[in-house]
Amino acid sequence: MQHDQPSSSVAQPGLALPTPSMQNQMHELAKTLPPPRKQNTACDACRSRKVKCNRLPGQDKCQHCLSKNYPCTHYVQQATSEKKRSTTISRRPRNLSSASSTSPGPPKIASPTTENGTSLSPAPQLPLATNSNSHIIVPLLVKYGFYPPITLKTPTREVLSYVFAPPDDASPQAPYAPWGDFASQLESDAFKAEFALDLVEVFFQIVHTRIPLLNPEQFRAQLHLLPSSPSPQDTPANSNVLHPALVATVLAWGTKFSEHPLLVADRRRPGGQSLLAKTLIDRARDLAEALKVHRVPSPDHVVIGLLLEPLQSQNPDDPNRFHCFWVSAATRHLLDLQVNHKAVLTTISDPDARGTMIFAFWMACISDAYGSVYYRHKPVLDDDDYDIDFYTVDPINPEVVQGAGAGAEGGQQHNPPGPMPDPREQLEFLGYYRAAHALARVARQMSRNLWRPVTDSDGVSFDVLYMLTTALSAWRDEYLTVVGVPSNFEGEWDFVSAVSSCASDATYHVMWVVLFNALDDFGIKEINEVTRMNQPLSMVQNYQQIDLVKRKVADEALHGALRIAGLAGVLTSNGYLRLDPAVMLVSCIQSGNLLARLGRPEVSNCIAGLEQYSYSYEEAGEQAAEMRRMYNQVRAGDLELQHMASVAPRLPYEPAEHAMLVDEQPQQQPQQPQMGNGAMHAQHSHHSHSPEAFGTPDYAMYTR
Repeated sequence: MQHDQPSSSVAQPGLALPTPSMQNQMHELAKTLPPPRKQNTACDACRSRKVKCNRLPGQDKCQHCLSKNYPCTHYVQQATSEKKRSTTISRRPRNLSSASSTSPGPPKIASPTTENGTSLSPAPQLPLATNSNSHIIVPLLVKYGFYPPITLKTPTREVLSYVFAPPDDASPQAPYAPWGDFASQLESDAFKAEFALDLVEVFFQIVHTRIPLLNPEQFRAQLHLLPSSPSPQDTPANSNVLHPALVATVLAWGTKFSEHPLLVADRRRPGGQSLLAKTLIDRARDLAEALKVHRVPSPDHVVIGLLLEPLQSQNPDDPNRFHCFWVSAATRHLLDLQVNHKAVLTTISDPDARGTMIFAFWMACISDAYGSVYYRHKPVLDDDDYDIDFYTVDPINPEVVQGAGAGAEGGQQHNPPGPMPDPREQLEFLGYYRAAHALARVARQMSRNLWRPVTDSDGVSFDVLYMLTTALSAWRDEYLTVVGVPSNFEGEWDFVSAVSSCASDATYHVMWVVLFNALDDFGIKEINEVTRMNQPLSMVQNYQQIDLVKRKVADEALHGALRIAGLAGVLTSNGYLRLDPAVMLVSCIQSGNLLARLGRPEVSNCIAGLEQYSYSYEEAGEQAAEMRRMYNQVRAGDLELQHMASVAPRLPYEPAEHAMLVDEQPQQQPQQPQMGNGAMHAQHSHHSHSPEAFGTPDYAMYTR
């Protein structure tokens, strides 16, 4: 251990964060791509009026142009096709950086990294293409001047020189000025090491509680950042140098949540985001790409991919998004390593490595399923792609746990003796992971049936709809009371318990919101067929049953959105979303958008939650503003629903009053968490709701 009592800039009074002994114990317990976009072939008239363009075989005009006597032209489609064709012909190599070069001549290409981290012979001098902005397109390793380049054997101290290098667009006189008043201290190697240690501690206190993939004690021991620690060249285990991309990823996570004075000064700008944090996220991703983390299967690359995924932007419309890219790469690495085979797992002799890969597989399995539902693509895994038992853990020996804090050097004891809490064992006992896996299987069913081209064109068949509603209801009956928010919500919770229960509760309820959105976008197949033939709805077979199930989905979606809004309100009032690594973010976005489309004033809870999220995830602030705009638009009379408009719950309201309330709500500052080991207290606003206010309704009347 490099220091006896690790501390970080988030160790604030009143906040019960896990101690190093708890972090080690969490690890011990944890051990035991989308279909192409449909081409828009609509005519110009249908495009401008945003109606469906239906053309019968053999006719020159679509049905809409025939009925309106419009000319059926396709000028927009032709122009778009020409633009795509010319872009393909003139395409240049992908721009790996946006850095401009002041060098008058072409720089020499640095040695690239091979797949095992060794360097090849230097490449000859090559002319570099330039874009319209006169920014030179250079490889990553040239951009940061690495010669020799960063490899898998590069010491962590040298990796920090890349991670904390000045921003690309900085002036030579003040290279660190864009990162705030205190960033110039990063010119000192000693300060870089001190700052990196703080970010590592923040990672283990905040992120590790939700994603316990690393061994905290081992990671700290391999950092070798302090002057007193031996250099990697002096240690016999030179092969145990931390993966550079793993170091960069951990540091990037730390910048999201750290309250270090350097980052506090960097956040003193409109919006409160840190430019240093954004830069470190980009550099961690660039370094992972340069070291082929997404291409070469290895245990380290699995862990890096799973840690990189929630670090990225969660905005579905972000042009630089990486939705499910890294978790898909990690999942494929696990399949290549055959971790999905029970027979292969038994051959791994190292219990630490075996346990880490087992937990990584279940995390990838669950994340892959949930991500496919959220971002509308097929999952990588099927239910029959693995035969290993669901995540189980052997009983922990108390003597081993109490001795886990012993230092590697000299056997110094850092942790006090006596019984220690087992938060991860408690989670497993309560069935969190078993429930999450069961819900992941339902999510796979949803993705494979909803996100298909035939569903987009024809609608969701009633058989599929009934199957999905039945599966979700069965999961609710078996698991929700066990892993959801308990009825005695004012009981004593710590940070991990609060976020875990709220996340499990919200993940189930957001599935109904996703199903509602799919039905609203695609409709029900049987009803669509009759509507296209201009026949009355009475011609639909089992129309009454279909209508009942539609109403159930609408009611459950509204109930789920209100439930999530209530949870978001409580977590926001305690300042927990400021410290949440995107666990509740997608649920807040999905439920808030539905409440805004329904014109419900409870959307203010989701908006406030996203604004608190925006200090760690910049795009959350933009989504909150868009949610507020949508809500006010609906209150003004614009209809946001399509196929589900007839069954969407509506309440009487005064448009001017509620529009003003949400529109003028000031952006909340990130509050300090108010709870240690005591109860969670919700500072309710006018439209805040406690989660227990929304009980599960009785839907026996919807039985088939």
